[in-house]
Formats: sequence, structure tokens, C-alpha cells
Amino acid sequence: MTEITDVEPWYKQFWPWVLIIMPLCVVVAGVTTLIIAINNKPDMVVEDYYKKGKAINVDLTRLDNAFKLALKFRLSVDGNTIIVKQTFGEPQNAALRLRFIHRTLKINDFENLITANATGEFTLPLDKPLTGKWTIQLESFDGQWRIQTVDKFPTQFDTLLDSFDR
Repeated sequence: MTEITDVEPWYKQFWPWVLIIMPLCVVVAGVTTLIIAINNKPDMVVEDYYKKGKAINVDLTRLDNAFKLALKFRLSVDGNTIIVKQTFGEPQNAALRLRFIHRTLKINDFENLITANATGEFTLPLDKPLTGKWTIQLESFDGQWRIQTVDKFPTQFDTLLDSFDR
């Protein structure tokens, strides 16, 4: 019988390392994906969906109230200033709540109470220009009526907030 004394140890062989590295890469990729998923929770998933569903009925009542008042507003963005002007319906001289809701990133949402100036325009200065697609909600300060629409910014056209658009 002949003895084989010329065999290299396993850790100097190519194929055992290939068989070790492939599952190791899958484990690293899985842990990385888990960390990304934990740190970037989706904002669109609602915790208490039942309560949110009941709130939709209140929103529909607000939209109906705006329809009864026949309200129309024109929203324009001039540089870093939002200008809202009423174009139709019972004049709204009290403060209005203007809410911009980003389509995917809740951290970008903002809301302000705006008041009319001497010309009847409601203005809101911005820190930075609007970009992307937004849901725009305009409502009375006491929450009796609401008008909403969706628009993409920047745009060269004014945004119409119309109570007839339900």
C-alpha cells in the first residue's frame, strides 16, 4: 500500500472556502436587510386602523360642509411663499388651517394656521421650496369644513382647491 502524505490541510483548499463564504454572504445580507427594515418603518401603515376608519366619516362631513358653502380657493407658490386666495363662496375672513401631507414621508408633512392680509390673501413663508407630490388640505380653524386636493410641485400653474371636487 502506498501512503499519501502530500495532502494539503482543508483550510488551504479552494472549495471548502467557497462552501463557507456563500452561506456567510447570505447571513450578512439578511442581517443588513433586517437592520434597514427596522430603521425605516413605513409611514403609510396606520397603527390604529379602526380609529382611522371612523375618522374618515368626520372628514366626509367636513367635505360636505365645504360643498354646501360652495368654497373655491386658488393656491400659488411664488418662490418660497404660498399664497391662498378665495375665488368663490361665502367669504372666509377667519384663520385657515393649511396642511401639506407628503405622499410617502411623514417627516416632510407640515401644517400652519394662516390669516388673511388687507387684500384678502392668505400667505405662508416657507423655509425651503416645495418639491414632490403633496396632498393639500385647507380647512377652517375650527374644523367645520375642509377642501383637499393633490398636486405636484414645482409647477407653473396655480392649484385649485374646490369644494365641488369630492
